[in-house]
Amino acid sequence: MELRHLRYFITLAEELHFGRAAKRLYISQPPLSRQIKELEEELGAVLFLRNNRRVTLTEAGRFFFHEASEMLRRLQLAQQLTNRIHGSFAGDVKIGYISSTDKSKLGRLVQEIQRQYPFVQTKLFELSTKQQIKALEDRQMDFGIIRGPNYSAKLQTERLYEDGFVLAIPRGMPLPEDLAQLSRQPFVSYHANYAPIYHSQMIAYCAKLGFTPNLRHECNNVPSILELVHLGAGISVVPQSVQSQYAHLAVDFLNPSESEIRTDILLAYTVEPEHAAFSDLQKLILHTLKK
Repeated sequence: MELRHLRYFITLAEELHFGRAAKRLYISQPPLSRQIKELEEELGAVLFLRNNRRVTLTEAGRFFFHEASEMLRRLQLAQQLTNRIHGSFAGDVKIGYISSTDKSKLGRLVQEIQRQYPFVQTKLFELSTKQQIKALEDRQMDFGIIRGPNYSAKLQTERLYEDGFVLAIPRGMPLPEDLAQLSRQPFVSYHANYAPIYHSQMIAYCAKLGFTPNLRHECNNVPSILELVHLGAGISVVPQSVQSQYAHLAVDFLNPSESEIRTDILLAYTVEPEHAAFSDLQKLILHTLKK
């Protein structure tokens, strides 16, 4: 059975007249009759009843008309989608991000990518800056949202925004006049090996405030750190940008000495990106996340 058999059959089933059907198909009646006969022989069923005055569908013909119409419709849809994919961007785009990244903006980014590039599948990975740099260098990811500075010669970066640090303490906890006393409080933070850049910046911030953190609890993301502070398990230092994201927690965010320790949040990618839609996606990410 060939595609032309289906088209000839559907046209005749719609016209129920060999002359009109042949005219629509730009062929003469004998080839049309021959194609219909071949189709009936292959199916082992009579599809049309014919006499000198009229053509009608049999019960088998009516059933096959419904099935053939659906098959042709799906085939045409597949053809259209194949053509769109050929002329559009498709495949996976893998984006890494540090846990302090604004999730509402990430959500908008994913929605916008899906709207503009329906054949691109977005995959998000929450990873430390160290892990993202390794994944980008190994070309296991297309983009990374990392905390600067970038020490990899294999990556290019663009500044998204500047971030600072704040002290996070359980809500209502009195802040001592001598901040050195904060060394007595259990401290919640990342492990130094998991996020070495962040860890060194956090230690520098604490030193600026005048205390050495009593590292007691280790987590791998900002939400877990702040949950423990919320539950009274300790204090922490977190990126300034997360304050609005976690206003629902019983946590006070303070910057007692108005520390000027700042860090850049960067969009990172390989020097020679491979993704076909790289330039378009790069602009979209910058537009959505840049402050």
